[in-house]
Amino acid sequence: MTNGFAFCITILFLSIFSAKADPIHVLVWDERQDRQSEAYDDFLGNEIAKQLAAMPEDLEIRSVALDDAGQGLNDLEWADVLIWWGHVRQDDVTEENVKRVLDRILAGELDLIALHSAHFSSPFMEAMNWRSMEDARNHFAEKDKGKLMKFTTVAPPKPRTVPTYGSHLTPSWFSYRLNRKTYAAQVHLPYCCFPGYRADGMPSTVTVKNSEHPIAKNLPATFQVQQTEMYDEPFHVPAPDEVIFEETWELGERFRAGMLWNIGKGNVFYFRPGHETFPVFKQPEVIQVLANACQWLGRN
Repeated sequence: MTNGFAFCITILFLSIFSAKADPIHVLVWDERQDRQSEAYDDFLGNEIAKQLAAMPEDLEIRSVALDDAGQGLNDLEWADVLIWWGHVRQDDVTEENVKRVLDRILAGELDLIALHSAHFSSPFMEAMNWRSMEDARNHFAEKDKGKLMKFTTVAPPKPRTVPTYGSHLTPSWFSYRLNRKTYAAQVHLPYCCFPGYRADGMPSTVTVKNSEHPIAKNLPATFQVQQTEMYDEPFHVPAPDEVIFEETWELGERFRAGMLWNIGKGNVFYFRPGHETFPVFKQPEVIQVLANACQWLGRN
């Protein structure tokens, strides 16, 4: 009896540990534009999907586009991870679809990977606005305990504004007394941009800043992106929970190239290397980062 029971338990454990985990559903979203043909035969998003599908990770990939039905987001409820590429058509995404993406992130039903110029995508900007307000509330709850706070927001003067060097960093906030019991706080929302950029294709060096993070798995301590656009700090976004990669250029510019934020119950990962006219997403190290990010986000 004892031996039979032990045998059954052994079989049970072997079944549990040998069972293949359900695949992670990855939706690759691409606005698709003509200039992508300078580096990709079949659009940038399709290239990412093809490269990820060839990786050993348990990923199930669907590639969609802005001009598809539902702006490519009819499969949003299927997705565990959404990879987003946008550049010149950022305004075309409807507010309703942006809200659907953000709501699923906040609920922990979806994680977002924003690539390169998707720093100006509406889903990324709305996630950064949400985090900015959350950080402000937490700050004042700690500093002004017991005081009733009334919040107002100040948005950039126009959508997708490029800040200049030396400007006050956003997001930022300050509070003042309305009366003895009530304080008011004004939150300047993040510009989600940076003062310097060059699309000359000069190479960059990516350095792993947090080698213990799973998104850095199977990567060398440094690697070079052969052709890429340059972005220069400061990046006007909330302080990230993790900085996993840093990118530098020979002319002295630097950028936090891999940043991670908790947004409600979900996560947003921003990965900087790119530009639609350079074959960045044919490079093995770059695809390894995306595969790692999909694997980690989809299992957490």
